[in-house]
Amino acid sequence: LKYDQGIRAVVERSSARETAMRVAVGAACKILLKEFGIEIAGHVVQIGGAVLPQQEISVEEIRKDSKDSPVRCVCKKTEKAMMQAIGKAMKSGDSLGGKYEVRATGLPIGLGSYVHYERKLDARLAMILMSQQSAKAVEIGEGVRLAALPGSEAHDEIFYGKARGYFHKTNHAGGLEGGMTNGADLVVRLTMKPIATLARPLASVNMKTKKAEKADFERSDVCAVPAGSVIGEALVAYTLADAFLKKFGGDSVKEIRRNYEGYLKRIRG
Repeated sequence: LKYDQGIRAVVERSSARETAMRVAVGAACKILLKEFGIEIAGHVVQIGGAVLPQQEISVEEIRKDSKDSPVRCVCKKTEKAMMQAIGKAMKSGDSLGGKYEVRATGLPIGLGSYVHYERKLDARLAMILMSQQSAKAVEIGEGVRLAALPGSEAHDEIFYGKARGYFHKTNHAGGLEGGMTNGADLVVRLTMKPIATLARPLASVNMKTKKAEKADFERSDVCAVPAGSVIGEALVAYTLADAFLKKFGGDSVKEIRRNYEGYLKRIRG
């Protein structure tokens, strides 16, 4: 209705195939960030009613434990429940959504800004992740769980040590405060809705005759959350690399490293 054209052009433009380019760009961004000790990994924490128990997990553990999982889950028991849920949905001609988590470690204090709304890193992450197909919600850190906690349990207390400098013992904020990284691991979660194309089509309307009919079915995955987590890794990597270059940018890795190390020396001093 908006563009006064047939549905075919809309269907093709909305295809997740456009994310192939974004994943490729994200891979290059990961290589750049790795030069400065920043590592990123994603894993699936929910598919349908199968939910990974809440736990603290490192980027290294995510890579190791989800490496051979068909659903990119770090827990074998939860993986089995996820696979069973997918199998059940497949048999009934249905689809499933879920949630994935992306973590980044090794980030310095101060990427992003508390001054300008368009430079706040949490806002930028939310925007780019919500641009992914099927995205319906973004959480940072404890996310929606913070709504049920009193302030004394929701915030991360600040400590100082000569060897470490300023640090937190908890990470409810997910590594982001005031639109900036705070030195802790970045933790971002994205919720994906079930795929709309069903083998058991839902009710729809023919736009020419205005009569009721079932939606067309061409092809469909049952669950795209594992694939979505790969896309999410790339989107987070791109956003972090862009913020990193805005802060420390130069014309070579050598120059960027000089700028970065000079900044770290100052804030640790």
